[in-house]
Amino acid sequence: MRSQRFSKAVVGDADVAGKRVLVRADLNVPLSGAGPGRGVGDDTRIRAALPTIQHLREAGAGVIVCSHLGRPDGEWDEDLTMAPVASRLAELLGTAVPVAAGVVGDLVEAVAANLEAGEVLLLENTRFEPGELRNDPRLAEGLAAVADLYVNDAFGAAHRAHASTEGVAHHLPAYAGLLLERELRELGAVLDDPARPLVVAIGGAKITEKVAALERFLAIADQILIGGAMCFSFFRSQGIGTGDSLVEDAGIEIAARVLEVAAAASCTLRLPTDLVIADSFSALAEIQELDQVEVPDGWMGLDIGPRTAAAYADAIKGAATVFWNGPMGAFELAPFASGTRVLAEAVASTAATTVVGGGDSGAALSGLGLADKVDWLSTGGGASLQLIEGRKLPGVEALLDA
Repeated sequence: MRSQRFSKAVVGDADVAGKRVLVRADLNVPLSGAGPGRGVGDDTRIRAALPTIQHLREAGAGVIVCSHLGRPDGEWDEDLTMAPVASRLAELLGTAVPVAAGVVGDLVEAVAANLEAGEVLLLENTRFEPGELRNDPRLAEGLAAVADLYVNDAFGAAHRAHASTEGVAHHLPAYAGLLLERELRELGAVLDDPARPLVVAIGGAKITEKVAALERFLAIADQILIGGAMCFSFFRSQGIGTGDSLVEDAGIEIAARVLEVAAAASCTLRLPTDLVIADSFSALAEIQELDQVEVPDGWMGLDIGPRTAAAYADAIKGAATVFWNGPMGAFELAPFASGTRVLAEAVASTAATTVVGGGDSGAALSGLGLADKVDWLSTGGGASLQLIEGRKLPGVEALLDA
């Protein structure tokens, strides 16, 4: 049963024929190469934006797309122009996608005004504008001036109150795009009515960034599997030595609190029982498999051990719903990728409903060629966590109610 939590107006209900529609997409993609030959390294987010853009084109709208790319700090950066994105978007759409001379202003408005039905225009990097991050009302008004309607399809940026994600929605009829709607329904289903058992795998480095999600899942999940460097905050809180492993000082007390909550909850919180350790953070380091979790001085834990990985995989195989966010170890280095790989393969092969919370988890799946083997791969790591925590997403709240 899918979540009924989504209550915003959706683009499919809007009359867009003959109108200009501003679409905020998440086209913040990795780039490859340098200089004029710079291209898109991974087009996953561009492909995710296609259904909404195509829907609008087929419905007779002129489509104006905007997005940020990288962190240009409010200034022009030749290495972060939208040209490579426009080139790839044009290839995927099979039509020309010119890049506007800027984000707002008379020249941009003039080009947008001449858009014919089905044509697509891509604005320059929204973060070239210093008012984007601070949600400058003047920038929001400038964005609204190019269109008749606004569609937010950038779930990965919906947790940010920026001019292009929240501010502009107050100046135009504002709708959710097809991707944004799907993201909220899929993630909402995990929270509202999951088939059980619900098994949650949480990894990554910082427990401070995921404590609210952990506490939420302790109330609704059947099992939580902990991996990544955050496990060392749990071990340290129990007086277990962590050697030179990454430990957040602020995370130790948080981990102790989470363990207290877990002890009183019906959900089982599981920690690694063995580790892969090394004498340095390097693919060339000396490596050992540790058949317990007390890390010696001079060594650091960089992956869950094979016994833990196998146990976690078994838990996932026995689940009816799986949610995964965060790697199990330093998967970017080959000697410490095994735990994440075993987990990813288990998630990809289970018969359970599988939802993956984007970010590094999504990158791991993509790198293993397994991204299409899960039921839903979210495009927003931070946004998905904020939604799970029960916090409102500014980019969603600003949209019209259904």
